[in-house]
Amino acid sequence: MTIHHSVVVPVFNEREGIPALVARFEALASAVTSGAGSETMEVILVNDGSRDGSDVALDEAAKKNPLFKVVHLSRNFGHQLAITAGLEWAKGQTVTVIDADLQDPPEVIRELIAKWHEGFEVVYAVRRSRQGETAFKLWTAKVFYRFIRKLTQVDIPLDSGDFRLMDRKVVDAFLGLRERHRFVRGMISWVGFKQTGVLYDRAERKFGETHYPLKKMIKFALDGITSFSTVPLQLATYLGVASSVTALLVGLWAIYVRLFTDQTIQGWTSVMLAVLFLGGVQLLTLGIFGEYLGRTY
Repeated sequence: MTIHHSVVVPVFNEREGIPALVARFEALASAVTSGAGSETMEVILVNDGSRDGSDVALDEAAKKNPLFKVVHLSRNFGHQLAITAGLEWAKGQTVTVIDADLQDPPEVIRELIAKWHEGFEVVYAVRRSRQGETAFKLWTAKVFYRFIRKLTQVDIPLDSGDFRLMDRKVVDAFLGLRERHRFVRGMISWVGFKQTGVLYDRAERKFGETHYPLKKMIKFALDGITSFSTVPLQLATYLGVASSVTALLVGLWAIYVRLFTDQTIQGWTSVMLAVLFLGGVQLLTLGIFGEYLGRTY
């Protein structure tokens, strides 16, 4: 049987919210399959090493309704790798990625599908508002998306997460990228194709607690920056140039002091010049290595 639409849902310790998750997707599938064209749907639930009984609840849902298919990972590999595992299993002509916490409403998927029918190959959901999140979280998210766009040449949509629909050809192109440290939203933007966005309001988390504390947020941000920007590698070049220029200026100043004043400190000038010059050379050398490493990476 041809599967028209697949939905990939990474799940980690979401036991409390799984009944609501199942009910929402059953209603969504009913609306999609009963519409014009009778399109089929599957929901891939990826258990990312949950330890709260989510695996049992997911298996029960799959037994009751063939709409759901469960993939159990052997341990917690992380959100981005769980998404990748789900994409490997998805068979649909479109594949939508959405989180299990229901902050991203599954009902919006119908709008994403409608845009796909218009000819778009990637339809990403853009957060118009984010309920129940702290001012710090809102501010850091806003800064991150704008900062990474400045550092990279990849047009990552502002205020959008991994909630997006992809055409089969986009999924196949994505799965051809074998990075281990994955930044899915950036990789999907990088592969190109015809993309557009749909505005939606992000709901407040009703079940459980966030699985992205500050430590994970920082690691995620670093993965995004190092995956799509060579600017950190180029910092050594900039520092090397700055150090060399400083050595030159200090040298000129030392010559002036030696020739026209009597304020020189014996031995200080030669030591400072040597330190600054050699430091500049070393940093410039690291910068050259960085440029070639960036091209290889």
